[in-house]
Amino acid sequence: MKIFLADTEATLGLGIALGESLPPGSVILLEGDLGAGKTTLVQGIGKGLGITEPIVSPTFTLINEYTEGRLPLYHLDLYRLEPQEVLSLNLESYWEGVEVTPGIVAIEWAERMPYKPDSYLSISLTYGDEGDRQAEITPFDCAIDKIIAVIDSRILQVGSQNSV
Repeated sequence: MKIFLADTEATLGLGIALGESLPPGSVILLEGDLGAGKTTLVQGIGKGLGITEPIVSPTFTLINEYTEGRLPLYHLDLYRLEPQEVLSLNLESYWEGVEVTPGIVAIEWAERMPYKPDSYLSISLTYGDEGDRQAEITPFDCAIDKIIAVIDSRILQVGSQNSV
């Protein structure tokens, strides 16, 4: 599924729709160049979950945990790591809910992961010359029908607000 995102607000809107509709245990693997909107999308997910705390990129802390919303949000950034370093993080504890409350796991720079969960959404963000972006969402062994319906209605709302 490819979605055209006209601006930062549309990227936030997509994130909000995901935050409102994803069930506990959902994993989102984010890929895209610097500035493509990965952190903006995660900020929208946080808003959709009802998190009021500012969501910032965990580039230097690696993992930020936000627990005040509908579900916890675990925001990881692997930009500074090599695949071998990622192994020592035991990321599966986040999506398996072994040591943490099941929530939504959003991982930036997921291409640095030497392994993937059994079920996840892959979101690849690219940007154009005009500040626009495109998100390509690919589900891997997860139901996405309800999520697509929420995303479609959210995009229509954002589009109609922008055209007024």
